[in-house]
Amino acid sequence: MNTTDTNTKLINSYLSLLKNMSVSNKLDLISKLSSSMKADFDDAKVDFYDAFGAWDEEESAEALVDAIKSTRTFMRKTEEF
Repeated sequence: MNTTDTNTKLINSYLSLLKNMSVSNKLDLISKLSSSMKADFDDAKVDFYDAFGAWDEEESAEALVDAIKSTRTFMRKTEEF
């Protein structure tokens, strides 16, 4: 059984549970499901945009380059045969 079949069966079982609910309860459920989906979407959107951005430091680019270059170490070793 693949995922699509499983999801279809799950949805159908939920529908069979919900068919006896009143219209107002169904509308309330729809509203709450919509709100939860919007919240999930907004959280995902914020996480996505938080992954990108500009460098958040006060020092200039030149100072940053100098700091990186000053911490470099070169250890040239040649292997003897």
